[in-house]
Amino acid sequence: MYDQSDPRASLAQAAKPKTGHVHNSYFGSQLSLYYGTEPQVSDENGRTWISRGQNFVIAYADGKQGGTFARSAQPDEYALIIPDRETSVEITTADGTTTVPGYSVAFIPPGESSIRMLTAGSIVRLFTPKSKDMADAASNADAFSGPHPNVPPFEAWPVPPGGLKLKWYTLDVPEDPSRFGRIYRCTTFMVNYLTPRVGPRERDKVSPHHHDDFEQCSLALTGTFTHHLRWPWTTDMNVWREDEHLYCESPSVCVIPPPSIHTTTAESAGVNQLVDIFAPPRMDFSLKPGWVLNEDDYPMPKA
Repeated sequence: MYDQSDPRASLAQAAKPKTGHVHNSYFGSQLSLYYGTEPQVSDENGRTWISRGQNFVIAYADGKQGGTFARSAQPDEYALIIPDRETSVEITTADGTTTVPGYSVAFIPPGESSIRMLTAGSIVRLFTPKSKDMADAASNADAFSGPHPNVPPFEAWPVPPGGLKLKWYTLDVPEDPSRFGRIYRCTTFMVNYLTPRVGPRERDKVSPHHHDDFEQCSLALTGTFTHHLRWPWTTDMNVWREDEHLYCESPSVCVIPPPSIHTTTAESAGVNQLVDIFAPPRMDFSLKPGWVLNEDDYPMPKA
């Protein structure tokens, strides 16, 4: 259910639920506050908070100048968000070293790699649970010790012709009212850097909707938000859940599970910046012409 001014109102049902699919159990939301809590890692490189969903791991770091965040034998492609224009990093892979400016998204290939902070600042790394060391270090790892009842096992999207190499993209692109946010995808993630909202969201233009079989990670970078969640009633009252209205400041992460009906309202008078993250990428967004800004770099599944 979208307001008609919302670009998502035009979405087609690109992927329908499997025939006979019934949600006979629910899994609750996960809220991780990276402010006012102790980081999972604190060392000479900076402070890192780690939390996860079923198919993704988020590592938010306040990096020190000169700090290095390295990966050894990384099993799959991972993503990097550099939220602030003042922050810059140096990314080294098997192909060499590249300087990546702030206000960018980068996708880093498997194998050996490192991110060196040329300036102090915040960075956000996104991993799949194949990065077991990161998944095990998550503050809420215990919540995902078993399979999620409503999320299929993670499957990466196709590798581009020529293989995986470092790619980075600026977030500084013109606004387009026909497009929903600024969307980039790789083989493992879709990152939607939403248009920042100045001031609270209008209460008569919210967007309650649900996903049948994938989770959403809502990363709050600046401002304050309330995540509103409601679970459908079923014939089994034992699985019913109370509505949730989760207030959070920044930085923080809310993992929104299927099939909860959800919407998020910005609350602060200043700039409210939210980033929606999906693993693997969303097919419905990918099928919308022009929505995925780097669609020529990463093929979609053939099915």
